[in-house]
Amino acid sequence: MIKVYYTIICKNDLHTEINIKDILSNEKIVKIIKSEFASGIRNLILTHQEEHNIIIKTKKEKFDFLVEKNDFADLVELAEEDAKKYKRLKKECDGIELIDIITVD
Repeated sequence: MIKVYYTIICKNDLHTEINIKDILSNEKIVKIIKSEFASGIRNLILTHQEEHNIIIKTKKEKFDFLVEKNDFADLVELAEEDAKKYKRLKKECDGIELIDIITVD
């Protein structure tokens, strides 16, 4: 048997990466960080040592189902059928994305 994990793709899903350098160049964000983590202390600067990104993305619910190993070639179609069966596809959400495939005993 194969356990298949998938999620629903929607039209308004978001996936954006923001560089930490860009975040720290925003004065409003720097002011909030200082007030939250160093309240009452003056003459502070915020620095960063490496280039890192923060990812903002839509939180997705994972769904799963079981199929026989010989159905491997049809996993995408079977996932779409599972989503339709449980009415997970809606007006703005009409696709699926396979997340993981695990062999189970």
